[in-house]
Amino acid sequence: MEFLLGTVCTVNAFDDGTDQLYDTIFSRLRALDAAFSVNRKDSQVSEINQAAGIHAVIVSDDVFTVVQKATEIARLTDGAFEPTIQPLSVLWGIGTKSARRPEQEEIATARALVDYRDIVLDKAEKSVFLTRKGMALDLGGIAKGYAADELVSILHSARVRRAIIDLGGNVYLFGRKSDETLWRTGIKNPLHPEDEPICILQVPESSVVTSGIYERFFEQDGKRYHHILDAETGFPAASGLLSVSVVRQSSMEADAFATALFVLGKERGIAFAERYGVDALFIDESLELTATDGFSEKYLLLME
Repeated sequence: MEFLLGTVCTVNAFDDGTDQLYDTIFSRLRALDAAFSVNRKDSQVSEINQAAGIHAVIVSDDVFTVVQKATEIARLTDGAFEPTIQPLSVLWGIGTKSARRPEQEEIATARALVDYRDIVLDKAEKSVFLTRKGMALDLGGIAKGYAADELVSILHSARVRRAIIDLGGNVYLFGRKSDETLWRTGIKNPLHPEDEPICILQVPESSVVTSGIYERFFEQDGKRYHHILDAETGFPAASGLLSVSVVRQSSMEADAFATALFVLGKERGIAFAERYGVDALFIDESLELTATDGFSEKYLLLME
């Protein structure tokens, strides 16, 4: 267990876990943290941000792959998933001691710097360029998913039979339980996350990622502000949802889609998910659970 990628990361390979395996896993996580952290001035993402409006930055395969996928999903969701959200994230400071509700003028200024269409990728050079000064990437909504997928590759290479990867809400259920039955995982009650799960999923080897209001938030003047920002308004997404959970083979895609679907809201989110084959569960403000077609049957959704 280590604190990396902005969260507590745990991996349990059960009977196949060895010191060498865990060393390999956490070395990989540390390398990814060093590349993606916006809190480290020497990270590749910070280098891209510092060079915004000035020059392109040649990056590693890891960073180029994630920025490319982030841009693709941003385009697919029309900006509901927005990798250049960092100016707004810094302004709100949610999850830090400086969290506050900014003034409308500040939000407008920050919003003007947020637009995934101003990311320029050069595949030949493997470079990333943000075209305007002040722009900044924040890949927190997709990098953990990429990390989980990378750990899955390590587990396959090591011929691990079963494992659970938990990167702060990004869960990957690898293989099957020792009795060959499917893993079960609980979906938290967004209003009472410490209580019993609101439902249980039983899933084959895949990633389960949840985006919800309870992850990071602050309260000001009696109002709660959560960390999932809507680039269109500059405010925490007021989509009528409390959480969205996505089940998908690719944890990187599940990570980004969970955020995007939350921002889109139930009606638009379900329409998008059905169109693009995303298995998702929506929990709205009345604690009503709504799943995409086939979700309940596919994952044996057990309601309370």
